[in-house]
Amino acid sequence: MTTQGPVDFTGMHITVAGLGVSGVPAARALAGLGARVTVVNSSDGERERAQAAELEPLGVTVRLGDGDTLPEGTELVVTTPGWKPTSPLFLAAEKAGIEVWGDVELAWRLRGPDAAPWLAVTGTNGKTTTVRMLASILEAEGLRTAAVGNIGVPLVDVVLGRGQEGEEPCGPYDVLAVELSSYQLHWAPSVRAHSAAVLNLAPDHLDWHGSMAAYAADKGRIYEGNTVACVYNVADPATEELVRAADVEEGCRAIGFTLGTPGPSQVGVVEGLLVDRAFVANPQTAQELAEIGDLASPAPHNVANALAAAALARAFGVRPASVRDGLRAFRPEPHRIEHIADAGGLTYIDDSKATNTHAAEASLAAYEHIVWIAGGLAKGATFDELVQKSAKRLRGVVLIGADRALIGEALARHAPDVPVVDLGRTDTGAMSEAVREATRLGRPGDTVLLAPACASMDMFVNYTKRGEAFADAVREQTATGGADTAEN
Repeated sequence: MTTQGPVDFTGMHITVAGLGVSGVPAARALAGLGARVTVVNSSDGERERAQAAELEPLGVTVRLGDGDTLPEGTELVVTTPGWKPTSPLFLAAEKAGIEVWGDVELAWRLRGPDAAPWLAVTGTNGKTTTVRMLASILEAEGLRTAAVGNIGVPLVDVVLGRGQEGEEPCGPYDVLAVELSSYQLHWAPSVRAHSAAVLNLAPDHLDWHGSMAAYAADKGRIYEGNTVACVYNVADPATEELVRAADVEEGCRAIGFTLGTPGPSQVGVVEGLLVDRAFVANPQTAQELAEIGDLASPAPHNVANALAAAALARAFGVRPASVRDGLRAFRPEPHRIEHIADAGGLTYIDDSKATNTHAAEASLAAYEHIVWIAGGLAKGATFDELVQKSAKRLRGVVLIGADRALIGEALARHAPDVPVVDLGRTDTGAMSEAVREATRLGRPGDTVLLAPACASMDMFVNYTKRGEAFADAVREQTATGGADTAEN
């Protein structure tokens, strides 16, 4: 089997690795195209059994409780995100010479001849915000679009016109704003975007990829075959190196985004204005796109996300006024620099989505005086650099979670004068105590910031539940008048 062009799936024996958000649509689509589909899934819970019951009337065989064994006769494996390349199933497929595709690769192959082009986004942090900003800009231009991919809407359903969860028809679209994770890009050899952006690179998911070099290489796949623009972060030279290494279509341009004054072929910031020096007739001039005040948050990383979205939109021919209108209309998702309350002279911000040190650094840089709530599962991260860069902003720190000691040790080394409260507990109720302690440490004008720099699964189901617990604790405290700061 080749990695190019359409495929006739009729009668082909295909194994789908994993159920979940993308596995069920993939199995359903392949069965509808005449393939003989077997789904393998390691877990065998109530949810998985319900999904199996949904698929079995379509002729799909579902094998629960065994995700390691390659079904006999398999001709192609389609995997959902998260399965490691070293999984026994994939090692067996490699040994047998059987190709492995991701769900994104499958979606790309299922596109029709008049399919909408993709404007694609990846990066360690900021992907979802940037993709939603981009979709808002495209909508302001009057284009039929959707924010899809790793953002939660399965691409297989979208390209087949099924809509989210296959319930409502969708499309046709003029263009798609596509979020792609490193997992998805690893298994997507054929995807060729109209234009794409890598927002930033920092160590993450190294247990899956095996090394930083492998992680970066998978991120860089997003540039392969781009036709119009490869958008990179001027402040992160590694992203520009990925552009240099990419095999793109003739005429494709490298476009930088910067929080400083842009040079030719860049978008950037001049005196509070987002400006374009990339898609203008005279590169010695700059086209105003929007004001920083048009954004929901002026935090530097949010401005960077807006610039990347604007660059992709401009690469697609969107007018400057639509960039402005789209950014004005955009509202961030919950748990991403979300303002929760102002009480007792303090501002409470939920950035529970800051699940690694790179994201937490960006969040901490957005505020001048901070009481920081941090901790959780470190995923092998170290915290010395983060603490060194943020120490001058810290009014106090409240530590929660299984790996809180790692942050505490970094604070002792690099910010020994900053007051630290180590709660010493990992139950979900710890968040209420964390908010009380953070409030006690704060002074009028400070920001109480949940930016954990860690994953959440030691205490919560996911970062969403962690953010909700923080917001609930803040609202309960402010409603009862318990917001007593150090100077109250």
